Amino acid sequence: MTDRRRRIDIIADDDFVQAVADLPLDQLRERRLLCDGLDTELSYYRRLLHGRMDLLAFELRRRAGEETRSLIEALPEILAGSESRDTASWTGRAIPVSIPDLPDDGKRAIDRVLGDDFLAHLPDLDSEELERIQTLLTDVESEISDQRRIVYDRYELLQGELTRRYRDGLADIDELLRS
Repeated sequence: MTDRRRRIDIIADDDFVQAVADLPLDQLRERRLLCDGLDTELSYYRRLLHGRMDLLAFELRRRAGEETRSLIEALPEILAGSESRDTASWTGRAIPVSIPDLPDDGKRAIDRVLGDDFLAHLPDLDSEELERIQTLLTDVESEISDQRRIVYDRYELLQGELTRRYRDGLADIDELLRS
């Protein structure tokens, strides 16, 4: 594994979890930590995407006459809905409250989508443009969700191996407290 590859490529590579039973304990923990950090980042991106998708969906409904409130009037409800959708219930892990350190390369689809200031120009965009943006957001959200599933599966595999080692007495839990 090289440091120049993206974390998702490193984690998705079959070598990342090949022969986990033979990995030294420190390396196993490092890999789990790498998965945890990337999951936090991907979860944060999904929350940002869902907020934008919800705002756009509301605006499209408003323009179609299905909604009479203004975007500003509905904003608290819209944002509350997007927060509750991305819970950690499927991972069993807490959702971080702080913003993770994010890469700043600008080359990824997520960077381009989140960097777009379409919300500032919402009244000026026609419905066709809004639907195009909504499709783009949906596609990127799907890609992020797929990546998150890979990371979660790898995390679970690594966590399972760590659990097995502690359960079978191959690792000492007290050593975590000393380090």
